[in-house]
Amino acid sequence: MLPKFARSTTPVMFAAVAVATLAASTVTAPPAHANPVMYPVALTDSFYSFPTDLADHQPGDVLATRSVPAPFGFVDTDAVQLKFRSVNSQGEPIAAVTTVLSPRAAAPGRPLLSFQHIVNALGLECAPSRALYTTDPNLAIREAPGLGVAIQRGWSVAIPDHLGPTSAYGAARLGGQITLDGIRAAQRATALGLADSPVGLAGYSGGGMATAMAAALAPSYAPELTLAGAAYGGAPLNIGAMAAALGETPHPAFGLAMAAALGLEREYPEQVSITAHLNATGLAVRDSIGNACTNDILAGGAGRSLADVTDAATGHALLNSATVQSVLDANSVEKIADIPTTPIYEWHASDDALIPVESITATMQRYCAAGVPVQSEIVQSPDHLTAAAIGLPGAFQFLTDRFAGQAPTPTC
Repeated sequence: MLPKFARSTTPVMFAAVAVATLAASTVTAPPAHANPVMYPVALTDSFYSFPTDLADHQPGDVLATRSVPAPFGFVDTDAVQLKFRSVNSQGEPIAAVTTVLSPRAAAPGRPLLSFQHIVNALGLECAPSRALYTTDPNLAIREAPGLGVAIQRGWSVAIPDHLGPTSAYGAARLGGQITLDGIRAAQRATALGLADSPVGLAGYSGGGMATAMAAALAPSYAPELTLAGAAYGGAPLNIGAMAAALGETPHPAFGLAMAAALGLEREYPEQVSITAHLNATGLAVRDSIGNACTNDILAGGAGRSLADVTDAATGHALLNSATVQSVLDANSVEKIADIPTTPIYEWHASDDALIPVESITATMQRYCAAGVPVQSEIVQSPDHLTAAAIGLPGAFQFLTDRFAGQAPTPTC
């Protein structure tokens, strides 16, 4: 039995404010500590290890394959996990994992949906390939019933561990690249019969951020992939804008901010120096959440603020730091020059207080001006997470129509 996982349902909402204010100390004061970056405890399962010849492979090459039981609740489903070669944000080779769920005795060429689950975590046990097999109903992947419906319709669903081998929470570019390489791997795994399948992308909140990044990067990063469409909702498309909007006051979900800052430090250790500027309280919080899933991360940072965990002056100094700003921009879909060529379905709540809605509007307008077929839906929702469920039927229908070869209906 796998270890219990903390439920990953709260989105990447506070990444930018943590990075902005914590990393701002890199331009206002010398390091207060020499503590190294804290990486997650390695999994003992050798399937996740890096092969010695990793660099000899191309992105998307399958490195290992294993059959696994179908997760609980998935009926008449075959499950396979693929280890594949990908690339981190520094251009270095890494190994990543995706779990592919398919209808039993599935026909070749069936639709393939890459679903990017919301993962708010710094521990590797929280990744989808592990969380799919939790026995605790409170920690289960909540989208599983919807994914089961897709499988019953004859689709295969690939669920990548898009935070990568260091669980770099908040690193959207990494997530986009892993997503695309996971699709490549699924199509290159001959036994799955997906080589000629139409491909779609989907995700919400942090998963939507990875989905949006994958769609935008696809023409340059994976030009051989033909995407039928991408559907994402509640996606934070500009983490720098979130920094300006959220401020620095104590918050019950501050643990997520701290986790995102630490996740970006893992992915950009030279550009985003967080640990060196933590005070004793900050180091204690880091140690308590550095290998945790959502619930423990929330508990570890509840009610705290950036002033509680740093020695250095905080504020808006980040805006004057070109190095840190470049990291924020590289992980903000609104800020990158890349434009998708696949049809886009995007939905969000009109008054979603946890994401910069104006960044979504600006990004969709830019896509429309470039000729991308964009369908935007504004849903009436009391909160960020409820909007996920409200918009899901429209996203599902959008992908169904794209897989059927129907022309999209843009709202540009």
